[in-house]
Amino acid sequence: METVTSADGTVIAFDQLGSGPPLIVVAGASCDRAVDTAIAAALADRFTVLNYDRRGRGDSTDTPPYDVDREIEDLDVLVSAAGGAATVVGLSSGAVLAAHAAASGLPVRHLVMWEPPFRLDAEGQRQTATYNERLAALLADHDRGGALELFMRMVGVPEPAIAGMRQSPYWALGEGLAPTLAYDAAVMGVGELPPSLGKIAAPTLLLAGGASPDWMRDSARAAAREIPAARFEVLEGQTHDVAAAVLAAAVGGLA
Repeated sequence: METVTSADGTVIAFDQLGSGPPLIVVAGASCDRAVDTAIAAALADRFTVLNYDRRGRGDSTDTPPYDVDREIEDLDVLVSAAGGAATVVGLSSGAVLAAHAAASGLPVRHLVMWEPPFRLDAEGQRQTATYNERLAALLADHDRGGALELFMRMVGVPEPAIAGMRQSPYWALGEGLAPTLAYDAAVMGVGELPPSLGKIAAPTLLLAGGASPDWMRDSARAAAREIPAARFEVLEGQTHDVAAAVLAAAVGGLA
């Protein structure tokens, strides 16, 4: 494990592995760098990978109050640690954070966005707004388990699976990450396509799974239309929980 210090003093922990052009993996909601270990290892065949804990997760520290700009600053110091420019691979809501960072002018060589969960329809945005309000209330009451359950329901985890996870070793980890669900909510807003997508200058690859829900492919495709130098691809047979080797093969051509 290595660390860098962000602009506000937050310590960001990361693992560096592999060799080749630098690449940074940005995790999605309810994930730390351990969750993305397989993806980072697969990408390390072609890249020098920095797999990091976003602030408030794993071995990274945190500095309230939260602001999306602070996470962009975290990525900035990681890019500097990687040599001054890097490919950035964002997963789910982490893809949206990566897009915000690229739009802000960070030196991103290539941007890869795996299934950014934008909601293009009014009902989807209404549901997201309701989720954001309920999440804030649960976290204000320090109900981390309730917040984690709410997130799982929001992303479609069946009730029996949630009950099983409550009895698993994962649950303590998930509750530890629960406060950062609010960070991803801030990154996503109500799921609308941010106007800043049009400011992204980096060549961008939008990816979605052929076995994922239609709305996820639609979201990635719509984002690709908003980014000037973007293309969209479907990875057949893949769900939101993409196989590490399949994702690495799609990204490997950027090395």
